[in-house]
Amino acid sequence: MQKAKVRKVSTDPLTSNLPKERKEQLCASLGNVELTLLYKASVHGYNASAFHQRCDHQGPTLLVAYNSSGYIFGGYTSVEYARSGREITDEKAFLFSFQGGACSYIKVNSGYNTRYDDAKGPSFGQQLYFCYKDQPVVYHQGGNAFNMNTSSMYGNDTQLSECEVYKVEQEPQVSVEEKPWRNVLWTTERRDELMESIRNYKPMMPSVSRVRILMIGPVGAGKSSFFNSINSVFMGRMTSKAMSGSAGTSLTTQFRTYPVKDGREGKPLPFVLCDTMGLEEQSGAGLDIDDISSILQGHVPDRYKFNPTTAFQPDEQKASRPASLQEKIHCVVYVIDATKISIMSSKLEEKLAAIRRKVNTLGIAQIVLMTKVDEACPLVEEDLQSIYASSYIKTKVQEVSSRLGVPVSCVLPVKNYSQELELELNCDVLLLTAIQQMLNFADDYLDDVGHTESHPI
Repeated sequence: MQKAKVRKVSTDPLTSNLPKERKEQLCASLGNVELTLLYKASVHGYNASAFHQRCDHQGPTLLVAYNSSGYIFGGYTSVEYARSGREITDEKAFLFSFQGGACSYIKVNSGYNTRYDDAKGPSFGQQLYFCYKDQPVVYHQGGNAFNMNTSSMYGNDTQLSECEVYKVEQEPQVSVEEKPWRNVLWTTERRDELMESIRNYKPMMPSVSRVRILMIGPVGAGKSSFFNSINSVFMGRMTSKAMSGSAGTSLTTQFRTYPVKDGREGKPLPFVLCDTMGLEEQSGAGLDIDDISSILQGHVPDRYKFNPTTAFQPDEQKASRPASLQEKIHCVVYVIDATKISIMSSKLEEKLAAIRRKVNTLGIAQIVLMTKVDEACPLVEEDLQSIYASSYIKTKVQEVSSRLGVPVSCVLPVKNYSQELELELNCDVLLLTAIQQMLNFADDYLDDVGHTESHPI
């Protein structure tokens, strides 16, 4: 039997109905891809023959359907249509639905066929049929390939106002199939090894018993959540000591120093996480750069309440003597929300740049935590282990690096615990790796300070 030739699609211009924001979300879920519109039912007809004429032998495709209730929904298959008469297994297949601000992605269940490759219209899981019986209709007949319900998928509105099919092409330079751009061992042994290494860590300078790590970032980026997450890992259960949330203004109004215990009855670990008021765009709101300078130099006491209109004033006795190395900050961590980096305002960027200049003059080690990676990339939401195979996350890391002026190697993507009830191995490994890097960076700073003290200029 002759192999079917790849059919060239006509170059007649087609206008996509897919909103830019939704297109970007779908592309993010598929990695670094380009979408080319192959088939548009309102132009080519809702019949199966028109669909196959334009979509067969085109490689991976994305179907996007629309109804008058405002739902945009459909599915992706990485196996091309060929009318082969075979059951198709496709572990990469998924369904999706957008409505208002809500979005959902549903992966195919393991062990189930994704579709039957026949001459009928497009379908998923022998469960969801589009352009059913050559009509502008979606039909659901039950099944177990996808855990979906018609109400959340398309609001039970079966009439289609449009149906489009896109060719999905990976851009050659990056692909979700490529070798991971960072190597991580996602094992219990690795988690235990990291925890043991952190427990046994001793700061480079004998005069420092615990490294002080300062968390700085915009409101809602996840500073307090990071502390809660690290505390949870070492407590072996979910904890919530630091107030965290998603309010429009900072929930943290005090300077807090959070030691982390090694379990409920355990001794304090050799680091302290320092939480600050969130950065805000406007002047006279959020954390002031003069306050940060005082914190860096060890002048601000635990539980000091910030006043956005007045910078911290140390009392005269303390101001007259420099803080000890033990009281100073040894590593600064910028906490940035991966979903907001592209829309960070120039004012916020300027504030961060001013802070970085100040930190640079003090020679303090700096690192960036990129949070909410699961919200930024649906691929990562499905499987956290794909974080370093996701080209979208890689581009976000590069964007953070560029906008904050830090090397790519200093940007660490993490997922904080937020709504989980149980600890999860992959999450733990990322969080612990981040802490390990912070301790390494703090040691670089302490080593430099020690070298300067022992060899004064």
